[in-house]
Amino acid sequence: MSSIGNLFARTALLWALALPTIGSAGPTAIVIHGGAGTIQRANMSAEVEAQYRQTLTTAVSAGHQVLVRGGKSQDAVIAAILVMEDSPLFNAARGAVLTNQGEAELDASIMLGENLNAGAVTGVKRVRNPILLAERVMLASPHVMLMGAGAEAFAETQQLALVDNAYFHTERRRRQLQQAIAKENGVAIIEPSSDSHERRKYSTVGAVALDQQGNLAAGTSTGGMTNKRFGRIGDSPIIGAGTYADNRACGISATGHGEYFIRAAVAYDICARVRYQGVTLEAAANAVVHGTLLDMGGDGGVIGLDPNGEVVYAFNTTGMYRASIDTSGKLDVGIFR
Repeated sequence: MSSIGNLFARTALLWALALPTIGSAGPTAIVIHGGAGTIQRANMSAEVEAQYRQTLTTAVSAGHQVLVRGGKSQDAVIAAILVMEDSPLFNAARGAVLTNQGEAELDASIMLGENLNAGAVTGVKRVRNPILLAERVMLASPHVMLMGAGAEAFAETQQLALVDNAYFHTERRRRQLQQAIAKENGVAIIEPSSDSHERRKYSTVGAVALDQQGNLAAGTSTGGMTNKRFGRIGDSPIIGAGTYADNRACGISATGHGEYFIRAAVAYDICARVRYQGVTLEAAANAVVHGTLLDMGGDGGVIGLDPNGEVVYAFNTTGMYRASIDTSGKLDVGIFR
């Protein structure tokens, strides 16, 4: 099946799963992010800002439509992330940053709060939508994480769309790699004005959703860090670091300097504080993002939902691409602090 055919099939499945349910329905909510970092309003043109806001709106609305029609939180998370993976604006799938070798190397994970089931992939180079592969690992394999060529072989058995690595490349990411290598070699390069609004950015994408049945799900997808080497793996595919969901506490997707998020088990730590200390999700997220991470020297942020659908953003950078639709149906889209 072609890539387009796969996407149409997935869309049809999401709508089929989103048929209204019989009986009482609980509140729904969804929150997404497209990365955090030194994102500066003064350096961002109105045109670029509008592009980000529109894509964030499209993504969060795609997930919300699944929820309001009675669909599962995992399908809402995937619907939202697919929009961002297919957009060249974000560092996930198409538009991903490039490694030192000039390749896109992709990671993704998903977790269900109902039963703590999870799936993740790392270092894949040919899977058009890594979040779909993470879901298949969760649902169709006995494993939690698959890597590289093995993950791609599994993707073939699941009939997921595979593409040449060049599909993910954009001119913007090629420039960023050239700049990173030049800086490493002590060569000064003038930053193009089109990239000047992002001095330092961790452009992972993620989503957390609460469905009518009261189930939370969280997912994260990324291309990692520009100029990464030696098979570096960040927090995004690591359950408990970049992604975590537990109906008893919260759902979390993170974005930031992955090494710190791994060391602090950020996503799990936030949920554990909610569950065991009885604090609010907002208090737990702020304690970790503005306390633990900063004390370690790490920066970035998280998005989250609690079992009641309370939306939380927490970031210690100047900006985070983000959007949500809360239990009242109110849309919120933000970029700057």
